[in-house]
Amino acid sequence: MIREVMLRPVEDADFDALFEFMRDPESVAMAAFTAENPDDRPAFDAWLSRNLANPETTNRAIVGDGRVVGLIASFVIEGDTEITYWVDREVWGQGVAGRAVALLLREVTVRPLHARAASDNAGSLRVLTRAGFQVVGTDSGYAAGRKAEVEETVLVLS
Repeated sequence: MIREVMLRPVEDADFDALFEFMRDPESVAMAAFTAENPDDRPAFDAWLSRNLANPETTNRAIVGDGRVVGLIASFVIEGDTEITYWVDREVWGQGVAGRAVALLLREVTVRPLHARAASDNAGSLRVLTRAGFQVVGTDSGYAAGRKAEVEETVLVLS
């Protein structure tokens, strides 16, 4: 059980662990909206490097009990600030995502703040609503992680 969760800037040494988390087949299916090919390491490295270099993003490694267990970020899309996160499946159900979201919300004070999750991803929706996000609607789109159209729930924190 993870006792302590903290956020810190992403380091080059984190890339290997983050790549492995984000290519886990069960995690990819749950997240749904993922990279077209989660096993493409050069594409992953380019994507993460681009995000880290973007001044409109906040990227943090989620550290649980001293080891990297995920990634959380905020980014601007179509003028709205949105958050996203990815947690190692080995620590699902231990409150890591909820604690990481709470920590990021202290750092990213832009409101309204937006989030999205596949509508059948009950765990992620629970994390977001517990953090104060309110469901404002649904949308659908092609989800590479499932190779299908998927409904996603749109949430906002005011």
